[in-house]
Amino acid sequence: MQYLLMLYSNEAHWANMTPAQQEQGMAAYKAYTEALKKAGVLAGSNRLRPISTATTIRIENGKSQVLDGPYADSKEQLGGYYLIDVADLDAALSWAARCPGASHGTIEVRPVWNMAA
Repeated sequence: MQYLLMLYSNEAHWANMTPAQQEQGMAAYKAYTEALKKAGVLAGSNRLRPISTATTIRIENGKSQVLDGPYADSKEQLGGYYLIDVADLDAALSWAARCPGASHGTIEVRPVWNMAA
């Protein structure tokens, strides 16, 4: 079953890190990604651009409204995701707990609803 691991963190923390800390952080994510690949469970992954590049659209009273930025105003932003294919929720939670983002943010784990099935 596929699960989406959504990585939330305060993106302002990255800018406050030293180059050495940023390099160490990137190395941790690279190692995590390699572990997912080696286990054969990685179905996809990407990092998202900063929230300043987000655009939100919604329909209100039948008219489109386009807004700059994300819809939700929160302290943590969606910064990326991993799509994994594992046996069950327990396996997905185990992988989420190993994600470097769990130590400085939140990992939301959500099963993918396969519409083709």
